[in-house]
Amino acid sequence: MNISLQGKTAVICGSTQGIGLAIAKAFAQAGAQCILFARNEDALKEAVASLEGGEKAHEYRVVDFSSNQAVKEAIEEVTQKNTVHILVNNTGGPAPGPITEASADAFANAFSQHIINYQQLAQAVLPGMKESGYGRVINIVSTSVKIPIANLGVSNTIRAATAGWAKTLANEVAAWGITVNNILPGFTKTKRLESLITSNAAKQGLSEEELSKKMQQQIPAKRFGEPEEIASVAAFLASPAASYVNGVNLPVDGGNTGAF
Repeated sequence: MNISLQGKTAVICGSTQGIGLAIAKAFAQAGAQCILFARNEDALKEAVASLEGGEKAHEYRVVDFSSNQAVKEAIEEVTQKNTVHILVNNTGGPAPGPITEASADAFANAFSQHIINYQQLAQAVLPGMKESGYGRVINIVSTSVKIPIANLGVSNTIRAATAGWAKTLANEVAAWGITVNNILPGFTKTKRLESLITSNAAKQGLSEEELSKKMQQQIPAKRFGEPEEIASVAAFLASPAASYVNGVNLPVDGGNTGAF
């Protein structure tokens, strides 16, 4: 099986921690040149230094995803100098809360940070992908694409919109050797999961440790996922080995999603 990414350039968003950083490390180990996008320059420098090959092999751009213009300018600058073969869309989820209490601005902001930015990023990299005959767009989404998660009203809505966008794009670009797929992480050991546990524990009258144990017992694998386990799937989807996998929503969740 060929999972080498030698000669490939990857833009990885949200790549200074958690799943994004794990994906960058996996791609670098497979031979890709990684260009990291995130908003904290110190964290970006540290992340690049942690990759195989370090600063000599990889780059970063300081990008705040709350600004569509900043994202547009950053990716256009990158594509002027590089053919981007792999794009990983990975953006922090909206704040938790019931949908009945969500403001219109919360939906608008989430749509802007996810769908609008993803569209701009894809439009910028697609010409190079088409010319090279190789492209991978991988979106890190959520298992809420399959079944909505309680108390994540805005997030459930935006994640579903992302899935619809991705499937439409997948159908349009497949003829050029480009695939578009969504990874749906289950409960994975990230700061996002920590914040959700903190938010929900108080509401349920439990300690964070109690809620964490309760959640893990409900997962068939009886544990939370590791970011590296998500990254391994991303590396496969980015590789030539996954050339006929297109337009799918792939849960990586220890069997937790109650759908098939």
